[in-house]
Amino acid sequence: MRVLVVEDAKDMNRLIVKTLTRAGYSVDGCYNGEEALDFLAGAEYDAILLDVMMPKMDGYALLEKLRSQGMDTPVLFLTARDAISDRVKGLDLGADDYLVKPFDFEELLARIRVMTRKKSGKKSNVFTLGDLQVDAQSHTVTRGGKEINLLPKEFTILEYMIRNQGTVLSREQLENQIWNYERSGSSNNIDVYISKLRKKIDGEGQSRLLHTIRGVGWVLRMEEGKGNP
Repeated sequence: MRVLVVEDAKDMNRLIVKTLTRAGYSVDGCYNGEEALDFLAGAEYDAILLDVMMPKMDGYALLEKLRSQGMDTPVLFLTARDAISDRVKGLDLGADDYLVKPFDFEELLARIRVMTRKKSGKKSNVFTLGDLQVDAQSHTVTRGGKEINLLPKEFTILEYMIRNQGTVLSREQLENQIWNYERSGSSNNIDVYISKLRKKIDGEGQSRLLHTIRGVGWVLRMEEGKGNP
């Protein structure tokens, strides 16, 4: 499950990102509404944690813009503004929840779970391709009914690929998913993750799902002439 943290206080931003990552979430962090729009244009998120008072574009303006565009991703406001009028304004603009700073991280995690459960009741978080099944909610992967154990970054890549099955994804797109737009290290890391992922999901005797398009990128799809059962 992927979460976007929009918080201009850098120490708080890093602390939230670190806490959510330890809790098993894939997390991106940015510092204002304009940066958030760039992230949201390039990736799909299951929840957004949003500060109110930020430079360039504040949380209210960002949420209003997102809802006007039809985006229904759950949004939780995190703010020091605790007046009833502020809470009402955030909820009226389309926020799903409102948590006042300072807050306990256990409560934050609980509110994220509740918020995303409500969303998952409306939209399936289980993706399938042939006999491959990826559950974005429980972070489980099976093929032919047999569970496959993936490392967190392997799961992030596979989830992104199955959400975009049939679409060729570039190295840059995959790097953005696993390094939160702040890539470090050799670009060969992607090749290593893809190689390990292929060995795990395309076992011996199974039809091939993860394909390399030389010079372009990778795609998750059924082999030619084969379709979903």
